[in-house]
Amino acid sequence: MAKPEPKRICIYPKDVQRITGRGYRYSRLLLVEVRKHYNKQPHHLVAVEEFCQFTGLKLEHVMPLIVG
Repeated sequence: MAKPEPKRICIYPKDVQRITGRGYRYSRLLLVEVRKHYNKQPHHLVAVEEFCQFTGLKLEHVMPLIVG
């Protein structure tokens, strides 16, 4: 029986790079914008759902691109 693949709830710049096809710097700055939008402090993590709401992407399209 196959072991279920673990899924993360937070998103990192490397994930944003894979999703958007843009560079690491752009991905990092996009996450900074998401944090500002949701009034988060710089050390707080960004949830995948928050990223999807901010960018307008569908969660079912983003989740397969996030490597656990």
